[in-house]
Amino acid sequence: MNEDGRNHERAVEARGAGDVGASPGVRLRLLLELPPSSMKQALWIAMVALQMAVGRAATPEKGTDVFESSAPLTPESQIDKLVFVKLSELNLQPVLCSDAVFVRRAFLDVIGTLPTAKEARQFIQDKDPSKRRVLIDRLLERDEFADYWAMKWGDVLRIKAEFPVNLWPNAAQAYHRWVRASIAENKPYDKFVREMLTASGSNFRVGPVNFYRAIQNRTPEGIAGAVALTFMGARADSWPKDRVAGMAVFFSQVGYKPTSEWKEEHVFWDPLGTSAVPGNSAPGRAAVTAIGQASNSVAQPAIPPRTNDAPPEAMFPDGTKVKLSPDRDPREVFADWLVTSQNPWFRRSVVNRVWAWLLGRGIFHEPDDFRVGNPPSNLALLNHLAQELVASRYDLKRTYRSILNSKTYQLSSMPRVTSSQAEANFASYPLRRLDAEVLIDAINKITGTTDLYTSPIPEPFTYIPEDKPAIAIADGSITSPFLALFGRSARATGMENERNNRPVPAQWLHLLNSSHIQRKLEQGPKLRTIIDSGRKQSEIIEELYLTILSRFPTPEEVKNAEAYGQAQPAKPAAAVGSGKPAQQPIKVKRREDWVDIAWSLINSSEFLYRH
Repeated sequence: MNEDGRNHERAVEARGAGDVGASPGVRLRLLLELPPSSMKQALWIAMVALQMAVGRAATPEKGTDVFESSAPLTPESQIDKLVFVKLSELNLQPVLCSDAVFVRRAFLDVIGTLPTAKEARQFIQDKDPSKRRVLIDRLLERDEFADYWAMKWGDVLRIKAEFPVNLWPNAAQAYHRWVRASIAENKPYDKFVREMLTASGSNFRVGPVNFYRAIQNRTPEGIAGAVALTFMGARADSWPKDRVAGMAVFFSQVGYKPTSEWKEEHVFWDPLGTSAVPGNSAPGRAAVTAIGQASNSVAQPAIPPRTNDAPPEAMFPDGTKVKLSPDRDPREVFADWLVTSQNPWFRRSVVNRVWAWLLGRGIFHEPDDFRVGNPPSNLALLNHLAQELVASRYDLKRTYRSILNSKTYQLSSMPRVTSSQAEANFASYPLRRLDAEVLIDAINKITGTTDLYTSPIPEPFTYIPEDKPAIAIADGSITSPFLALFGRSARATGMENERNNRPVPAQWLHLLNSSHIQRKLEQGPKLRTIIDSGRKQSEIIEELYLTILSRFPTPEEVKNAEAYGQAQPAKPAAAVGSGKPAQQPIKVKRREDWVDIAWSLINSSEFLYRH
């Protein structure tokens, strides 16, 4: 692409071509401004026409009944009372989302999966006033819940095989299995964290020990920084040096010992420093006997083991100093302090992280930047969620349920006021592009197709079954060009901002113009079944909308979709020799026209965003 093309793409992006709230006229104008050479001419013309025809419902002023509920909004939970007090002070009047919006939102946010057309239809038509609560309870028990949230925690815990250091595929798989099993059984969060911090054993067989192996910087200071970021929501690089040094003492006796099995390594409490062999912290050393021989070689400098002198004084992040006992693993001492109910860092950081995952923004934002200079927007709300977590004995699923059932979570995504205060106080549900894994799974589910995911690391687990969804991939090194293009987390630092869901022109062009997406639409068996069902046009349109957008089309959308394309005459309905007069030819939409309609819906902002 030449410089003019790049400048144009930047201008289109800056003017909000991907904004959900952009009117059809704005979207059409921006489409028309694209250089014709950037996409196939036929597809370009079809997209322009279809944005005019079926993209109209994304306009708030034209279709608020599709996206918003007319039900009165009254705070019911303590969450709502604390949020609505703030909104009242700002003179903001929130509105509930519609049932169609809620069913799609809940499926995507809880299990990372689109509802089927049947599930969406049943929920929208259900007259039970408690149906939202019932749906939430059902989603929290589905298998996909553990898959999706293991993916979210996999970003934070850096579950990714890397060569030649850190995790190996066997270790990444063991780590992911343990994380997913912990989520599936709803393991109390304090136990989940304690097991990680105090684990010892083989990285291939004891999943949680890989917390220490997945960290890029395995010095005591590096481990302390990773612990602070992951479990305290704090960035240790902004702390005073003495605080980091004091906390690092708790992790100064972590040992790494290779075994005779290729790439296997034991993590353990090593108070005497017996594992301090040159190069030992990197996987792939030879057998233990070989290490012993190497350490006795004159070419290998000797590293003196630790002595039984009194352990150094450690300091907790709150400034409390403690003398370590020589007969107890310092990691256990730190874990005792961390998970206590009196520790505000621990309980606040995790409820804030869950809140950010569900509502797109933390009460203190970003969710891993907990510090004095970054105060929470609603301290009372943060404290309430933290206290409820402790009262429930660290039952995170109860926290999910509490947030999901709140009216705050169920607000419309159409803001009445666009201001930083409205955003920080959750006056509306924030628009967010779907995660890369969620997006490709949604496209595959709609079309009935699959993708190939591979890893460059030459070991087992680098190819996965065709029907495995992207949200269930255990190892971050197993990827695809689509996942890389759409901002999947690199899982290198454990920071939330590693996952980049900000849309860029290359992503838009891939959805519009790539053979990858076009093949799915043209050859996907599920989409073909809908199109070739032989039903009335209005029924096919309804099924497409429910399948792709999880809602019924409006009468105007049905009319526009029926009018789209070039009709062709069908054979006369009367059979030859039946004695009945031949009927007039029936106008039948071509299969290509139906594919264009599905293609337009998948390229709509309504599909690409959580809303």
